[in-house]
Amino acid sequence: MSKTSKKAASSARKERIEEMRRADKARERRNRVLTIGLSTVIVAGLVGWGAYAIDNANEKEERQAAAAKEPVRGEKTWEAKKLGRDHVTKAVSYPMTPPVGGDHHQAWMTCDGTVYTKAVAHENAVHSLEHGAVWITYNDKASDADVKKLADKVGRTPYTLMSPEKDQAGAIMLSAWGRQLTVDSASDPRVQQFLSKYVQGAQTPEPGAACSGGLTAT
Repeated sequence: MSKTSKKAASSARKERIEEMRRADKARERRNRVLTIGLSTVIVAGLVGWGAYAIDNANEKEERQAAAAKEPVRGEKTWEAKKLGRDHVTKAVSYPMTPPVGGDHHQAWMTCDGTVYTKAVAHENAVHSLEHGAVWITYNDKASDADVKKLADKVGRTPYTLMSPEKDQAGAIMLSAWGRQLTVDSASDPRVQQFLSKYVQGAQTPEPGAACSGGLTAT
């Protein structure tokens, strides 16, 4: 091969190499553009979803706060200052079942979203109400599905407790200090309204007092 032919071949090789490099660079640029575009779409989607989730959460909180300000239809009330608050060691005869306040034992029932499968002592549960807990009770009229639904709700709600109460009049009853509501179903919207209004609500004689560290069984 002549020097001219070798030079031409070398030049052609260099051209091909440069062409391949240009093609690689162009491909890299396209990939970068696609990656940036895809990332932008994903980030925008996440931001949009996050904003939607926050808006929904805020709207839910606003609805619950508004509901908490409204009176709970059908609830019974007792004048707080007429409910005794002394610590006693003997059994107390309460004028309502379950009780919504009055003298009580020094130990409270643990009420950190606690579900009891057996009846609890009234004198200890009343102390929990004094700390701002809502006590949900049920009897044999309540369906198994309702009991489970209520137990799930209580388990997710601090400052609540739940237990069976065979001698109560209604199937499901919710009690706070000086307040009580009877419902027939766990799906009744007043259940959530009562919880929103009275868990650590304005009726609480000792707001901020502990619900943990109390008795866990009778």
